[in-house]
Parts: sequence; C-alpha cells; structure tokens
Amino acid sequence: MTEYIQVTTTTETKEDAKKIAHSIVGKRLAACVQVIGPITSVYWWKDKIEEAGEWLCVMKSRQSLYSGLEKAIREIHPYEVPEIISVPIAGGGKSYLEWLDKETGQGNI
Repeated sequence: MTEYIQVTTTTETKEDAKKIAHSIVGKRLAACVQVIGPITSVYWWKDKIEEAGEWLCVMKSRQSLYSGLEKAIREIHPYEVPEIISVPIAGGGKSYLEWLDKETGQGNI
C-alpha cells in the first residue's frame, strides 16, 4: 500500500469548499487542499441525470490519516452523499513528500 494519498471531494459552493479546506489543513489531516472550480458535474441522483456546478477539493495526505480525514469531511460536508475518494500517490519529489510528512505530523521520511 502506498503511504501517500490524494483525496477528492466536491461541494456546491466555493465557500463550502474553502471551509472544508481550512478545517482539514487546520487539523493537519492534509498538508494541502487545492480548491478548483467552478466545474460541471453530470451524475445520477434519485433515478435521474442531474447537472450541477461544483467546486473540487484536492487533498494531499497520508494513508494513515484517511479515516480521520474522511470523518472530518463528513462532519462538515453539506451533501447527503458526499464524494470522498482516495487514490494512492505512486511517487513524488522527495522534498515535497518530506514537506507533506512534516505538515501532517509525521516528521521526516
């Protein structure tokens, strides 16, 4: 299993995305959260196709923090069924990964 992960979630408003970003970084559950948008999402919801403008949060973290990260997102996310997806980071610059470790309380790699 890869030690580093990238977690994504989407929200309806920029304000909600920034609230999630500040909360997650403030709790050191991720070293960085990028807020991207607006984006357009097309998806199934309650038996019909929907289209909505959303904001994407991209979080860089560690696998060992995932449970706490997911819980923190769920506590403040306004959606009934929020997207919370984690993918492994297969590699990265040594200095970036050292920074990621430092900012999430891990120390040096």
